[in-house]
Amino acid sequence: MREEQLDALVRHVDEQPIDFDGLSVSRDGDSYAFETPEVAQDALSESGLRDIAVDAEPYVTNWYYWEVEVGDRGRHRHAFLRKLEAADEWSVPERYAELADGVHTEWGELRITATLDAAGERRYEIRHEDDADADRSKLDEYTDPLDARELATFDDRGRYRPLKTAPTIVSGWVFPELDGRDLIEAVDAFYPATIANWNLEREGELDVSHWEETVERQTGIYSVIETWNRGGGHEHVEWVAETCCDDSQCLKRREWQYNEETELEADGGDGVFPCREPCSLVIAASRKWTRLESEETQTYEFELTPSEKEQIEDIIDAVADGRIDDIREADVYEGANRYRTRFLRTKRFDEDGNLSGTPTDRADEEEAAGHDD
Repeated sequence: MREEQLDALVRHVDEQPIDFDGLSVSRDGDSYAFETPEVAQDALSESGLRDIAVDAEPYVTNWYYWEVEVGDRGRHRHAFLRKLEAADEWSVPERYAELADGVHTEWGELRITATLDAAGERRYEIRHEDDADADRSKLDEYTDPLDARELATFDDRGRYRPLKTAPTIVSGWVFPELDGRDLIEAVDAFYPATIANWNLEREGELDVSHWEETVERQTGIYSVIETWNRGGGHEHVEWVAETCCDDSQCLKRREWQYNEETELEADGGDGVFPCREPCSLVIAASRKWTRLESEETQTYEFELTPSEKEQIEDIIDAVADGRIDDIREADVYEGANRYRTRFLRTKRFDEDGNLSGTPTDRADEEEAAGHDD
């Protein structure tokens, strides 16, 4: 324990009592009372107060960290840091025992480890969950929390990540020793607003904007989406939610519904942080799908073997689930295998790229038939 922590305790209790995490300290005239779940003593002099405080060091250093170091610098920050050491579940001695070995928390793809130094100061490590067991020396070390912005910008193939909560953060790095302020800044860079929304939900104050309400605010090129709220709009939104809001695509847990009265049947995901409204990616995709859905259906006839039909289904599934890169070139038994797909294209596409020689546009088909006559 540092002397400044004892000084802070005395200064504070000279002005107002302390009642925090099992520690109670008060002053009555020239004497002090000190109490924890393990010890209680009153009529203490200041020197006696300091002596007993040293004996109950975990309670004092814990109070100092939360009330002086963290203080009231934002309730969301305070709540999140408390979560990282399960402060509402464990007593101070229990927490200190756990923190000595490191308390781990998963936050999306992040693995956050809270530890403790000799003076009760918390230190935090962040790494990718895929690197949970990796030797720290094998990872790229960062100390500036703003470096998280660059790490969150591109995936492991160098492609831009338009959705920050997609499960595509690159691995192979570590922030080995951050204080509470820098930890919050780094987490916010990886997953913007997730700490605030998590705590707002925890406190019952999360402001959810449902699909209808969000769409009504769209203007300009995005106003076309409003047409989905006419007729079979509910079904369309089910397709959107199932497509975009699955855990495989986004780590948020969807809390928005079709409207206040109508819940969506699509699974909202299991993420720890909530999604309070349809995101910009969902809105942009919905605009494109709205235009596609305005087309009239047509009937096409294709010549396919049963295996070729199943292969097309395999290809669609593999692309939709992002499994294309996992299918080896030598694995020709996979329907979405590249060589097998190229063989299907060679066999079934005509010189204009039409499947089974069938044009997409009926006018083209009729024109082609006229030429044959």
